[in-house]
Amino acid sequence: MDSQNSEVMETYYVSHGSPMLPLEETPATQFFKGLGNSIKQKPKAILVVSGHWNTRELMVNSGAKHSTIHDFYGFPRELYQLRYDAPGAPEVAKRVQELLQEAGYKSVEDPKRGLDHGAWIPLLLMYPKADIPVIQLSLQPQKDGLHHYNVGRALAPLTKEGVLIIGSGTTTHNLRSIGSYETTPTWAKAFDSWLNDALINGRFDEVIHYLEKGPHAETAHPTPDHFVPLLVALGAAGEGAKTKRVHHSWELQTMSMASFSFTPVASS
Repeated sequence: MDSQNSEVMETYYVSHGSPMLPLEETPATQFFKGLGNSIKQKPKAILVVSGHWNTRELMVNSGAKHSTIHDFYGFPRELYQLRYDAPGAPEVAKRVQELLQEAGYKSVEDPKRGLDHGAWIPLLLMYPKADIPVIQLSLQPQKDGLHHYNVGRALAPLTKEGVLIIGSGTTTHNLRSIGSYETTPTWAKAFDSWLNDALINGRFDEVIHYLEKGPHAETAHPTPDHFVPLLVALGAAGEGAKTKRVHHSWELQTMSMASFSFTPVASS
């Protein structure tokens, strides 16, 4: 890909929370509506790593067009009528494959898979015109945090090629806890606060090994799928990346909607 005239892109981890996000007016909704405009350079393409695509091996959806996957149930009818018809980015998918293979990873193209709600719901609010090509990369929840961080490191050249890399999960994600609390519980606050402090102060090794280092980590994330997208985005920003928390709010008492930007250190 041509990297001329492209500034180095920041990478992002965003908390997408409930699928109801586009139909509600919450602090997180307002954040996403403003996020696209806050990114100075319009991306040539967007690569999303979502907590809702989990595979055995790394996979990239490489089709020229994407379906809108409504991978949830029990919500209002109008939510299922929403579509996000952004084009695919086959050439970027090939570039992703190339970078992963150079780093020693096996990866597979999937030309038929569309965009799951971890991808299209944030993008619907960020870039409602759906005029920026989008691809997704899958996660491997059976592998650890270091694996996902290193996958991000392999993708770091994309930040110099006009590709916006977004990890999409939720900062605290324990669906079994929803409806069990009238106020935000101590375990959720503790994990949320630890993560912010560790990221801001560059303690990335702690974040990579969050299950051992993070307070109440297994309660905050009974499964890894909504946390490890952060590690891919962090890895793609490179060593020494600067972190900024760009949003913070709570939904349903236990879901932290904290979102972060990671700014790569300029190379000489």
